[in-house]
Amino acid sequence: MSLRLVMLGTGTFAVPTFRGLYESRHEVVGLVTQPDRTGRGHHRHVNPMKELAEQRGTPVFQPEKANVPESLERLRDFNADLFVTAAYGQILSADFLSIPRLGAINVHASLLPKYRGAAPIQFAVINGETETGITIFQIEPKLDAGPVLGIERTPIGDHETYGELQDRLAELAVGLTQRVIDQIEDGTTEPILQDGSLVTKAPRLDKADGEIPWHKSARLVDCHIRGVQPWPKPSAVLQLEDNRQLRLLVLEVAPSEQSVSGEPGSVAIIDRKRLVVATGDGTVEIIRVQPEGKRPMPAADFLNGNPVTDEMRFLLPPLT
Repeated sequence: MSLRLVMLGTGTFAVPTFRGLYESRHEVVGLVTQPDRTGRGHHRHVNPMKELAEQRGTPVFQPEKANVPESLERLRDFNADLFVTAAYGQILSADFLSIPRLGAINVHASLLPKYRGAAPIQFAVINGETETGITIFQIEPKLDAGPVLGIERTPIGDHETYGELQDRLAELAVGLTQRVIDQIEDGTTEPILQDGSLVTKAPRLDKADGEIPWHKSARLVDCHIRGVQPWPKPSAVLQLEDNRQLRLLVLEVAPSEQSVSGEPGSVAIIDRKRLVVATGDGTVEIIRVQPEGKRPMPAADFLNGNPVTDEMRFLLPPLT
């Protein structure tokens, strides 16, 4: 026996799960993904989910709005038993979720009920969590709130960026998703209701969220820098002489025992090779930077090419 599955997803996070469905005992009968988008220079963004579906000869449906009547009618034509979603990008209505016989499940990259929302991986790293994972849950018409059907846990590496962790979690999701689908078919799932008192939110980040919060502890500054790579990128503004400013990306820092006098954001230059910054609690040494419009470089190379002194400082982002 096998189930007829429709996959809903768009980003690279969903690709391993989608590929895993083809390797399962079940039948993939359709892909629902976001419409093709055109970027700068009129270049069309590659949709890896669509590419995989077309390679496998799977019908692809790309509605601008998933919940409108014409989209629902098209979805009924798939005659699916179960919808499987991962990073799809649209909220699904009750009418949408009622179409498949067994409802819909979602692959979510956090240990629910922590970090409901669009950026669970980023917030887990930014907030200094030591563990995260994948949660499969039954979708209800409320954000990430349905009963949990399966969880897989993993530690967060001390030096792991959001992008690196996302790639690991995408692979971790494959086996768990297959097991949960098998259990749904066999009728052996044991749904667990989420504890609403433990809910935390992980809303979508914007470009300004990349600004480095030097007023936080040295550890959380490091976590922030890792949590916003590759996007929205860890940015900082160095206040130079004569009120000039230099914007740069701070790509890597390390804990430092070097003391720095002054408020968070103040700097100390050690032997013209090392750049140390005061935080709200402790100091960090900058290892790699990328000045605006230039390539990434070691901090020593940056200091060689820029007249940075101990009187300069990084500006603090606005407090939110």
